[in-house]
Amino acid sequence: MDTRTQATRMERDIVGELAVPADAYYGVHTLRAMQNFPITGQPLQPEMIRALAQIKKACAVAAGEQGALDASVAQAIADACDDVLIGTLNDQFPVDPVQGGAGTSVNMNMNEVLANRAIERMGGRKGDYALVHPNDHVNYGQSTNDVYPSCGKLTAIRLMAPLLDALQALVDALAERAAAFDDVVKMGRTQLQDAVPIRLGQEFAAYAAVLRRDVARLRTARDGLRTLNLGGTAVGTGLNADPAFARRALALLCEYSGEPLRRSEDLIDGTQNLDACVQLSAALKTCAVNLSKISNDLRLMASGPSAGLGEINLPARQNGSSIMPGKINPVIPEVVNQIAFGVIGNDLTVTLAAEAGQLELNAFEPILFYKLYESIQTLTQGMRTLTVNCIRGITANAERCRRQVEEGAGMAAALCPYIGYTRASSLAREAVRSHTPLRALAQREAVLPEARLEALLDPYALTTAQR
Repeated sequence: MDTRTQATRMERDIVGELAVPADAYYGVHTLRAMQNFPITGQPLQPEMIRALAQIKKACAVAAGEQGALDASVAQAIADACDDVLIGTLNDQFPVDPVQGGAGTSVNMNMNEVLANRAIERMGGRKGDYALVHPNDHVNYGQSTNDVYPSCGKLTAIRLMAPLLDALQALVDALAERAAAFDDVVKMGRTQLQDAVPIRLGQEFAAYAAVLRRDVARLRTARDGLRTLNLGGTAVGTGLNADPAFARRALALLCEYSGEPLRRSEDLIDGTQNLDACVQLSAALKTCAVNLSKISNDLRLMASGPSAGLGEINLPARQNGSSIMPGKINPVIPEVVNQIAFGVIGNDLTVTLAAEAGQLELNAFEPILFYKLYESIQTLTQGMRTLTVNCIRGITANAERCRRQVEEGAGMAAALCPYIGYTRASSLAREAVRSHTPLRALAQREAVLPEARLEALLDPYALTTAQR
């Protein structure tokens, strides 16, 4: 739309006057934020809008019950919150997620939208803040400094639900493949050199095991976000927020959000510090590291297929080259690697942002939450595609794995307790030099009775703790 012909209304703040689009529910503060922070070009996280609307509704209802707000004003604000929650005002939140001001622009964007929608519901015209004021009424008993981190944490809690579901589905898929590959014996490798036999199923079971630990870590870290500083207002002292109002608002927020939230024991601590977010980011990074290591292994085991290890086959998902016919690349593990790199970098950003707070407030919450959400969402999508488009379709080249074990020297370690390390080493070197299977060489040199050799060099038995 050509803004030169667009109808406007004039709104004033401490800086001066601006012409706001007449039909906009947002106001002058939001417009200034749009001008000041054209940073990422990304919208606010929808779950953040939802969480913030629930906080505003809880505060409006609590203030109405306490008599701090006129009942009709409180009801109009609560109804406006419901309009936001059903999505009818989604286009009224144009503020960039990365901004100066410690989240004030996000908070004021919501305050203005709710005020103007409440005014409209009460029969007034947008911008007539004598009826419902963004600060005096919608923001009653609140500060950006308790509202924004509270909504930021609640948003992260909600985004974690699909991540944990995706992670559990991946664990289940790995466990299923572990069972399917339990009888496939292959050469184990340390430092990319032949070691001793291992079962392919054991490797996949280990992948499932490490990710189960990630499930536990992430659940613990998510639960650390349930402690909010709502009611602390500007610096945690609770200025302008009656304690009864604050307690009631938190109880209502638990009801509206469906989450078991709790109040910080020390609201000043809760306003100053973001260590719970750092803990979650660290758990996400740990998970990303584990996923990347698993992806590295998959790419190695599938390498070739003729001139590499060729132990497994990854599902073919797309042409691998614009010039080499028939080439198929491990694109799913590759994208998971890249997601992991991003999460690891995001963790550093979260760490620096949390460390950079001064005294009673951290001004860098916007970038912290932006990167935290990015990590959660990209990991979620990465694990989904890894599960559906890769893990479930992996097959084993069992015969190739068997040949690599039997034709290599990796079983020599099993002979050490019976013929000694030095003689076993000599056999292993000769097997590699002459390209003679270790079993055949040991039989030829009669290092042990035939039956004993057969028992000791049974590849499957070598992969079990008790023989």
